[in-house]
Amino acid sequence: MSKKRILESLNVSRETMQRLEIFEQVIQKWNPKINLVSKASLDQLWTRHIADSVQVFRCVGQVDHWVDIGSGGGFPGLIISVLAADEAPAMKVTLIESDQRKSAFLRTAARECGAAVTVLTERIEKAPPQNADVLSARALADLSLLLEFSERHLKEAGTAVFPKGESWKKEVDNAREQWRFDAEPVRSLTEQEAVILKIRGVARV
Repeated sequence: MSKKRILESLNVSRETMQRLEIFEQVIQKWNPKINLVSKASLDQLWTRHIADSVQVFRCVGQVDHWVDIGSGGGFPGLIISVLAADEAPAMKVTLIESDQRKSAFLRTAARECGAAVTVLTERIEKAPPQNADVLSARALADLSLLLEFSERHLKEAGTAVFPKGESWKKEVDNAREQWRFDAEPVRSLTEQEAVILKIRGVARV
């Protein structure tokens, strides 16, 4: 599917499209230096990474404070901030990334894309509690550990959104041994058998 068709299916504005194309240029420039995504998946940047991140934003939409943890190459957190620039300009977006070089990339990409973000170069478990309305993470850890991070950074009435692959049901079952939570699986538009888990009411058993 072409870039144009992908973005048309996601219903983004011309301004957002321009910002995403700038992001594409930045990640192409930085990736050989710090390996933000695999070379193979870089060839599928629009489908595998950008479109996948856009659908995470679409699952929730505008809130006061969105926090993305383990932001790495900017998925989904930086893409969410790009969308917010046009669709939710009042929303605060915070990215937590412990790697100094990846944090530098995130700040550079945000600046060049005209996206307002706060980048915290901290370990997730050491960063100040964020009291987030929404907490996201992609390809970071299993659900049990993500819920531990949620306990620290997500406000009591907040929502966690975690893209998960085909083994998501097993992760949910394993996590329920330690945690109570409500989980709503939203079918992925970009990967068969994958879902985005919308999680609320996180509490220890």
